Amino acid sequence: MEIPLLVIVGPTAAGKTEVGIKLAERIGGEIVSADSRQVYRFMDIGTAKPSMDERGNVPHYMIDIVNPDEEFTVADYVKGAAKAIREIFKKGKMPVMIGGTGLYVRAVVDGIFSGPGSDTEIRKKLEEEAKKKGLSCLHERLGKIDPEASLRIHPNDGRRIIRALEIYETTGHPISRLQKDGRKRKQEYSPRMFGINRLREELYGRIDERVGKIFRAGFVEEVKMLMDMGYGENLISMEALGYREVIRCLSKKMNLEEAKSKIKKDTRNYAKRQLTWFRKDRRINWINVKRSENSENAAERICRFLTRIKCQN
Repeated sequence: MEIPLLVIVGPTAAGKTEVGIKLAERIGGEIVSADSRQVYRFMDIGTAKPSMDERGNVPHYMIDIVNPDEEFTVADYVKGAAKAIREIFKKGKMPVMIGGTGLYVRAVVDGIFSGPGSDTEIRKKLEEEAKKKGLSCLHERLGKIDPEASLRIHPNDGRRIIRALEIYETTGHPISRLQKDGRKRKQEYSPRMFGINRLREELYGRIDERVGKIFRAGFVEEVKMLMDMGYGENLISMEALGYREVIRCLSKKMNLEEAKSKIKKDTRNYAKRQLTWFRKDRRINWINVKRSENSENAAERICRFLTRIKCQN
């Protein structure tokens, strides 16, 4: 039997978390986070984790899983999310997956591609090249051989850039094609997918508001606490939007206003990449939220959509 799974995706700051919580409250659901940064403990403000009150009203899973210096892979996420989905379903609740990390969502819904084994010699060569020429050089090369992969892999994500190039050098094929060919859907879930989106100018305004809000909430203090705990900018977790910029502020390499401006710009660019990724998935039913519309109304629209589907079936 396939487990029913509601999936809510969309760009950062579109309001998918608020809509998802309202939806879960309406239908008796529990939430599985699909955010690659919210898995880290202590990184609360900068990753815009749901508040403790929100998590108290509706149970959340896959948040605060590992420490910032611990490795956490897509495979780890899939394993944890699958366990959470089964637990929610066994309780008679509806699993609701919410997040903007497209790779996590796709890995759960469609299955995961493990890829060929690691080639130590090739990987070492690529790591040395990254040190000498910089990650941007490797990311540009990836863009030439595999534009699809370079679009979804952040230019600062050295681990995934090197892995993609390693697979290409090992197999002679781009990783994005191998993922499509090798992904085997287990048919574990029966997903209904929705995307939350807003007009571009409104989305960008919400992004700017969010950046201001996290700084007022103590983002600088959070980053300082992390550094005092020994979590430095070399960690993968610190590639989350904003953290490196604040670290540069604390080390006097950038002033606060410059940091805020760069974070806003980088977040807008990230939102564009998210939309590009999600727009390719034809299973997603898009909910274009109007400026005057609140999360309750948007959740109601999804409920009506689900009711129509149920009646048609």
